[in-house]
Amino acid sequence: MNIRKDADQIIRESIGKVLPDEAVSRALAGKQFGAGKIRVVAAGKAAWQMACKAAEILGNRMDAGVVVTKYGHVKAEIPGMKCFEAGHPVPDQNSFIGTQAALEAVEGLTAEDTVLFLLSGGGSALFEKPLVAEEELSDITKQLLACGADIVEMNTIRKRLSAVKGGKFAKFCEPAHVYSIVLSDILGDPLDMIASGPAYPDSSTCTQALAIVEKYGLKFSEQALELLAQETPKELNNVETIITGSVRDLCRAASEACEDLGYEPVFLTDQLACEAREAGAFLAAIAKSHQDSKKSLAFIAGGETVVHLIGKGMGGRNQEIALSAALGIDSLKDTAVFSVGSDGTDGPTDAAGGYVDGDTKAALAKEGVNIYQVLRENDAYPALKKSGGLIMTGATGTNVNDVAVVLIRR
Repeated sequence: MNIRKDADQIIRESIGKVLPDEAVSRALAGKQFGAGKIRVVAAGKAAWQMACKAAEILGNRMDAGVVVTKYGHVKAEIPGMKCFEAGHPVPDQNSFIGTQAALEAVEGLTAEDTVLFLLSGGGSALFEKPLVAEEELSDITKQLLACGADIVEMNTIRKRLSAVKGGKFAKFCEPAHVYSIVLSDILGDPLDMIASGPAYPDSSTCTQALAIVEKYGLKFSEQALELLAQETPKELNNVETIITGSVRDLCRAASEACEDLGYEPVFLTDQLACEAREAGAFLAAIAKSHQDSKKSLAFIAGGETVVHLIGKGMGGRNQEIALSAALGIDSLKDTAVFSVGSDGTDGPTDAAGGYVDGDTKAALAKEGVNIYQVLRENDAYPALKKSGGLIMTGATGTNVNDVAVVLIRR
C-alpha cells in the first residue's frame, strides 16, 4: 500500500473531471446566436481553456476575442483572440491593459450582436479597470487578504472600486446581448460575487461595504470611501447567465476517485469556510475518531478556507490545512490528509496544496522544524518541501475552490 500514490491519483482524477472544456461544450450545445457579430471575452484563471473550447465550437462565427488570465496560464495562441497574462491575487498593470483591450473589443456593438463572456475565479484581480489609483487598489487588496476577509466581503468592496465589476461590464456592452458562462469558485455559487459579478446585478449594498471597512479597520482614502457609497447596478436586461462547474462537482469527482481505489467515501461538506488551520485540526480529529475502522475510508470536504497573516513566511491555505492536520494525525498508521486548490496554485506559491501523513511531524522534527512555529509564521511551504509534502500540479485550467481529503487505508 502506498497512500501517497493514492492521494496523487485522487488529485489527478478529481481535477481532470472539473476541467472547463466539457462545461463550455454543454453550455454552448444547441445555442443559437443572432446574425450579428460574436465577440468573446474570457476572464479568470480558467479563461484560456474556456476560450479555447469556445473558439473551437464557434469557428468562423467568432470575429474577435480577448483573454485575460493569470501568469503562466496561456498555453498557446488562440486564433482570432488576444491573450493577456496578469497579476493575481493582486491586480497589476497587465490586468488593466487586458481589461481595456476587452472593453475596446465590445465597444460600439449593436442589439444584433452578442458578447460571449466566459468567467471563472480569479477574475476579480485579472479583470479590472480601477476607479482609484493603482497603488491604492493594490494596498486595499493586500489589506483584504491579510485581515482574513472572506471572498464575498472582498468582492463587495472591490466591485465598488471598479469600472467593470458589479454588473458594470454588462452595462458597457449595451445594447449588445451578453451570454455569460460562469465557472463558480465561491461557495453557494452567488453569481453577483463570482469574479465580482461583471455581468450580473449586484445584491450587495453600500451599507454592507462600509460595514466591512469598519469591521476590519481598513484604511481607505476619502475618494475610495466615496466610491463605496455609490450604488451598483441592481437590474440588467441584456444578460443571460449559465453557471457550470462548482466545488460540489469537485467533491463528487473526488468521491468517485476514492471509491475506485477501494475507499468508502464519506461526503462531509462543500461549504468549508473557516480558518485553514482549524480545518486541518478538524480533519485530523475525524481521522483519529475512525482509527478502529476495518475498512478503508475517505472523508471529503470542499470549500475555501481563510488564513490570517500574522507571519512573513510563504505558504497558502491548503498548505496550512495539511500542516495543521499533521499535528493531529502524528503516528497514526496508514492515515493521510491532503488539501489542494483546483486551479493548481495555493497562495503566492507554485504549489497546489499540501500532503501529510502519520510520519510527517516526526520527519520534520528530525529536520529541526517545529510545526507550531511554522504555522505562527505562515511558513508552510518550506516545511512541506522538506517533508516531500508539496502537491505540484502546475496550472490546471480550472478553478472551482479547494478539496481536502482524509484517507484511512486498511
